[in-house]
Amino acid sequence: MEQQTTRPSRRPQRRLGLTVGRVFGVPLRLDVSTLLLTLLVTVLYAEFARRQLELSQLGGYLIGLGFVVSLLGSVLLHELGHALTARRYGIGVRGITLELLGGYTEMDRDAPTPRVDLLVSLAGPAVSAALGAVAVAATLALPDRTVADQLAFQLAASNVIVAVFNILPGLPLDGGRALRAAVWAFTRDRHTGTEVAGWVGRAVALGTAAGVVVLTVERVLAPLALPLMLLVAVTLWRGAGQSIRFARISRRFPLIDLARLARPVLPVPTGTPLAEAQRRRAESGRPDAALTVTDGSGRPVALVDPVAADAVPPARRPWIAVDAVARSLAGLPTLPVGLDGERVMETVQTHPGAQYVVTAGEDVVGVLHIADLAQLLEPGRKTNT
Repeated sequence: MEQQTTRPSRRPQRRLGLTVGRVFGVPLRLDVSTLLLTLLVTVLYAEFARRQLELSQLGGYLIGLGFVVSLLGSVLLHELGHALTARRYGIGVRGITLELLGGYTEMDRDAPTPRVDLLVSLAGPAVSAALGAVAVAATLALPDRTVADQLAFQLAASNVIVAVFNILPGLPLDGGRALRAAVWAFTRDRHTGTEVAGWVGRAVALGTAAGVVVLTVERVLAPLALPLMLLVAVTLWRGAGQSIRFARISRRFPLIDLARLARPVLPVPTGTPLAEAQRRRAESGRPDAALTVTDGSGRPVALVDPVAADAVPPARRPWIAVDAVARSLAGLPTLPVGLDGERVMETVQTHPGAQYVVTAGEDVVGVLHIADLAQLLEPGRKTNT
């Protein structure tokens, strides 16, 4: 399975991967799950090759390993189809990652138009279809029951299956992105396109799960493949759900107004006891105000961390200075007060954190708490403040 992601500079939530180099300037990473893929496919294909070609155990494992390398190479070419097409239309590509169920291409922004979205989406399946056609021709030309013939046949089958499966019209598959582009062009609303393609993706996931079970019962599909194929269906369901959720969230980006959303600041001089600072805040009538620590000239230099402050036992707060539970403003990301919602989200994704300093010129005018932003974007979702 293959998918594309658009996550500006953000990678912390992704699984750990090893950067192995660059292809056409695009960073290439191997997800840790590729080790499981290598072991699983090598062993399974080695047994198959030994029976078909009467090879030794070592020969079977070498053929199995060669097949894995060829399969990963096919997936890489599929992803390069997306990456190079995206780059052709001015979309930056942050990297390609190969993993257990295929791979993904990470782009720095969405396609600017439905046409570009469609072309980028279909480039990967087109590459897989071309590779499949070449492998089919090689299979027909090579002598039967030879190592080269078996490898060509497996590569033909795998690339054709990847091309056909990925063209199914549901996110997070390539066909889902193509469907999104079509709905986007018709409705002139990218979010509607994403949501429609996400719901179709859930239908595709359910259909995949049902089809796998039926094929296994009918003994068309080997029982050993059942867990992996069900994992594909579950991954599709989750990816479709994430697409639906993102569409609903991104519709609310225009509601992000830092002037209204940011909490006001209450400056307290350096060395002020934490208990005294909290007393001043309570008396100010704004219990949600962020405490900033100022230096001798009255310039804000640090921001009190509410989590660290709450962790101090009440009995000790008169003896603990605010400086001890504050973070330097120089180490916190800043957001200009006039920034629009989409740019705010890009900054939040690029620099994950709990608090963001809101500025007007050189002045600190507020503090954005990520919990407040999450509550605005997903009103029904419980957040920790």
